[in-house]
Amino acid sequence: MEQQTSMRTSLQSGIYKVINPVVKIFIKSGLTPNAVTSIGFVLNVGVAVIFILGAEEGNRGDLSYVGWAGGLILFAGLFDMLDGQVARLGNMKSTFGALYDSVLDRYSELIMFLGICYYLVGHHYFLSSIFAFIALIGSMMVSYVRARAEGLGIECKGGLMQRPERVVTIGLCAVLCGLSSIYIGGDYKLYIPGIKFHVFETISIFTIPIAAVAVLTNITAFKRLMDAKNTLLKQKRN
Repeated sequence: MEQQTSMRTSLQSGIYKVINPVVKIFIKSGLTPNAVTSIGFVLNVGVAVIFILGAEEGNRGDLSYVGWAGGLILFAGLFDMLDGQVARLGNMKSTFGALYDSVLDRYSELIMFLGICYYLVGHHYFLSSIFAFIALIGSMMVSYVRARAEGLGIECKGGLMQRPERVVTIGLCAVLCGLSSIYIGGDYKLYIPGIKFHVFETISIFTIPIAAVAVLTNITAFKRLMDAKNTLLKQKRN
């Protein structure tokens, strides 16, 4: 746990060194942390719009919509980091700002998954749409368990699939899916001799990671719940 936290902190420090010049430009231009948070939310609405357009106007083999949506997911995720840095470097921290950031993060994630589910259902990837919905549930519960535990005075930050990991996993795999469709085709399917159904297709580059997020987010939520329980038991003994 400590090693994982240390690696996460080191990675964040490296990213902040890269984005700090952009943060300073934002501060000089008068952008507030809440404004940056709002921009990130609007971009996530754009992600959902792209997925919905892909379901309505695209065909099953056209994965370009997935690729473009993935790029926008990553770009919107950048604003999720920028708002906190604008608050810190610009000395604009506020209690409401922290609440506003958390609330819009939840809305952003819900809207993103809405778009993903709509796309998958629209193109008849029903099993994958179920995994996407389970991933949505797990994502919300990871955040909820932490918020509820911290409301009881318990620190609860562990786990493999926190929001940055979810954004990077889904966004990056969506981009790779879109790019791969250019080279191998959106309708590519892999068959194993003797098996009548395919075991892999191009969209799997996007849907398999979503299934992984579905499993890992719920494991993370359960682990946080157990960690909180153990902490409360220790407090009770003391």
